[in-house]
Amino acid sequence: MTISGRLQTFSDAVRLYGRYFLIHIKSVMQYKTSFFLTCLGQFFTSFNVFLGIYFMFRRFHTVKGYTYQEVLLCYSIVLMAFTLAEAFARGFDTFSSIIGNGTFDRIMVRPRGLILQVLGQKIEFTRSARLLQAVIMLIYGLQAGGVLWTPARGLTVVLMIAGGTALFSGLFLIYASICFFTLEGLEFMNVFTDGAREHGKYPFDIYGKRFLLIVTFLIPYACIQYYPLLFLLGRGKGWYAFLPLAGFLFLIPCYVLWRIGVRHYQSTGS
Repeated sequence: MTISGRLQTFSDAVRLYGRYFLIHIKSVMQYKTSFFLTCLGQFFTSFNVFLGIYFMFRRFHTVKGYTYQEVLLCYSIVLMAFTLAEAFARGFDTFSSIIGNGTFDRIMVRPRGLILQVLGQKIEFTRSARLLQAVIMLIYGLQAGGVLWTPARGLTVVLMIAGGTALFSGLFLIYASICFFTLEGLEFMNVFTDGAREHGKYPFDIYGKRFLLIVTFLIPYACIQYYPLLFLLGRGKGWYAFLPLAGFLFLIPCYVLWRIGVRHYQSTGS
């Protein structure tokens, strides 16, 4: 395919996703009260976590050398990345139902990419309240964290959020890929998604060296949280700023597993 052909294909994909986006907005706006109450519930759920951090630092002023503002900066970035992934890659998180009700059979016969169509199946706008909370905490953490800001550090924050979103999206993709073999979602995957969000409240080195090794080389959470955070705080090396790119590299094995699952898939027959 020529470069112009690839650009045209990409443009068509963006337009199609834009239509999915508008359809989901119109859908949630049909039940405005339900939408806003769900957003409120999402806000208070994550707000409880914030209160836990706040009251702990009222009692203990530092955690392994990290101040309240530094931890809040760390947590806000992880929360934002997870929320963006959960909002826009939710189709993979609910993939077991897509297989179970025969929707994936229809997806496969359409002349568009499978991943794009699965992404378009579910967009969680109710996560906007949690995203707003993450933005507020991030702004406060950026201002009060004592970071000496430079263009490189600003770019690092963007890479941490983008790389984290890619990493969590890859985990949702793994979850969907496993569904090709099990037909049902495996709850243990929540250890790697919700569990990582909860553990990501604090820099990963507070959990010990063995844990840090696991989240560096097995699933690179530390590459989008701990190491670039050290660079932001002036405690790490300059090349730590590029480690969030590992979140995008993590998508490669996730996609390979997805392709294996697609080849393994047999129609539900419904």
